Amino acid sequence: MLDATTRFFENLDRRGYEPLLTKVSGTLRFDLHEGPQTRHWLLVIDRGRVRVSQEDREADTVVGTSPALFEGLATGREDGLAALLRGDMTVTGDARLVVQVERLFPGPPGSREPRRLFHREVY
Repeated sequence: MLDATTRFFENLDRRGYEPLLTKVSGTLRFDLHEGPQTRHWLLVIDRGRVRVSQEDREADTVVGTSPALFEGLATGREDGLAALLRGDMTVTGDARLVVQVERLFPGPPGSREPRRLFHREVY
């Protein structure tokens, strides 16, 4: 059984194109730190076209967090910007890319925010 993090990235990769990122280009790597191990997820975004891999390579932006927190982000139980403000996530590089990609994460269970509704209807 896949965890929510793997499902999130695999679904994003399977879609291949994300309308919410039409004006976005760049690379964003998520480093999920657990003890001495780090799991990497790399997003390569080119005007809405998205490719996902588990490469550990240079990126315009790198987000560091725990696997548990990212699982919360992928399920909508956690808010990325709030986690960043609390210091539970680190960002190096172009923080604007984080703000753009944050829109891809689900809202809290039961939320009715328009962007989230659009996202669900399209996919």
